[in-house]
Amino acid sequence: MVRTPLTPEERERGERLGRLLREARGERSMVEVAASAGISAETLRKIETGRAPTPAFFTVAALAVTLELSMDEVARTCVLVPV
Repeated sequence: MVRTPLTPEERERGERLGRLLREARGERSMVEVAASAGISAETLRKIETGRAPTPAFFTVAALAVTLELSMDEVARTCVLVPV
């Protein structure tokens, strides 16, 4: 299966998500947050660094719950609105 290359907008959205998650994680370890969200630390690392810019919805939802972020906050931060 060949994946369609990501657009610059998709990459930017992934970078915004990664920044939001890193900031919300604060001093907590990646391993602790990942385990609490039910994902691997490597998956969280990839999302936070933008190497996985389009994570599954339920992965983002689990991280939002763990980090006490609302999905509205995640959407406001990450969705690119044309100006």
